[in-house]
Amino acid sequence: MKLRKGKIRCFSFIILVGTLILEFSCSRSAQEEPFRNVVFILGDDHTAGVVGCYGNDIIRTPNIDKMAENGIFFISAYANAPVCSASRQSLITGKYPHTTGVTLLRTSFDDEKNITIAEHLRDNYNFRTALIGKSHFNNDLHHGFDYMITHQDYYDHLEANPPRTIPDSVKTRPPWRPFRDDASIWLNSEGLPGNRYEKDDLSSFVTRKAIEFLRENYNDRFCLWIGYTEPHSPFNFPVDFESDYDPWLLPLPEGSPEDDRWIPSVFRDLTEEERRGIIRSYYKSVEYLDKKVGEVYDEIKRLGIDDETLVVYLGDQGYLLNVHKRFEKHTMWEQALRSPFIIATGGRYGKGREISEMLEFVDIIPTITDLLGCPDMNSAQGKSLIDIINGESKEHKKYIFSEFLEDDKVMIRSDENYKYIYTTGLRD
Repeated sequence: MKLRKGKIRCFSFIILVGTLILEFSCSRSAQEEPFRNVVFILGDDHTAGVVGCYGNDIIRTPNIDKMAENGIFFISAYANAPVCSASRQSLITGKYPHTTGVTLLRTSFDDEKNITIAEHLRDNYNFRTALIGKSHFNNDLHHGFDYMITHQDYYDHLEANPPRTIPDSVKTRPPWRPFRDDASIWLNSEGLPGNRYEKDDLSSFVTRKAIEFLRENYNDRFCLWIGYTEPHSPFNFPVDFESDYDPWLLPLPEGSPEDDRWIPSVFRDLTEEERRGIIRSYYKSVEYLDKKVGEVYDEIKRLGIDDETLVVYLGDQGYLLNVHKRFEKHTMWEQALRSPFIIATGGRYGKGREISEMLEFVDIIPTITDLLGCPDMNSAQGKSLIDIINGESKEHKKYIFSEFLEDDKVMIRSDENYKYIYTTGLRD
């Protein structure tokens, strides 16, 4: 049968359009194919201002920066509480602290009224789940994690494997006694190492156990949660960790006279030299943390699962490094709430992609479950970032919320850089 030229052109055009649609569909489905696994890595009190990819040219964080280069980093991520346990349990459930019931540092996490990301993935999608390191649940329950390694396991390990003795000639940190000793001591203004060599240090133990889990479970779908204690005071790093910073070259916020009457007494008498020394110890602890993060991330790549595994790095909240002349979180200032949040995606969704839309930590779990193709965690109160990540939207939230009930204090921050803080004044 003969076809006229017009029909040939029309037929060719239809084939061309069909081919383009097929290519677009294949590209789109490859882009949106769910990830198999997720690894959460949490630093402790890690403020967003002390990470290389967030604009700090002094700190050495090559491994965390490498994660950002292989994925997405969010520059406006805010914790829903400026205190460890309330923030962590809010994060792991996608619920606000007052909804989880964990609002104070020592509050126990209620297993009956809360569902963690681990429970959701294990019970509904047959994930292997593990928590290794710091959790701050304030109880002995597992909360959906099949496998748990706690600090007590580390102490048991040291009892069975006595650590190498440190010579008397090496000066190490004294016992950590926050708010009892002078701040210059418990905030490590001298820049002293802990009383362990790196091989025997807690974070090395946590890293080894995390790598063991990866090697034993990489053929299954898994959710691994790793909680480090750095750079929380006393800003730990081991005796043989070779790193240093010139304290006189580090940024030292000056504050203002308006800060003076509100400075907690424990920080008032710190000299400039001590303040700079504290910041130096924090930087060294962040660099040590980065080394451990790199060991986990390298193992994920060595196993060949980096293209199918979400690797999430974030702090549990921020930290004030002499901002308003303080060294703590416990406030609604930006540096106390804003934390690094990075998702290494193996190159999917772009590389080194910076997202500036404001978000809060309750949004993280809904985002991760969407990327895993496991989105039906109805108890979570956050809003997924999936449309932002897909490039289908440029708007996320107009407002975010944070609470610090030690001070009867709550905050609402707008995306237009307005902030409202309410406190009863009954607790301060």
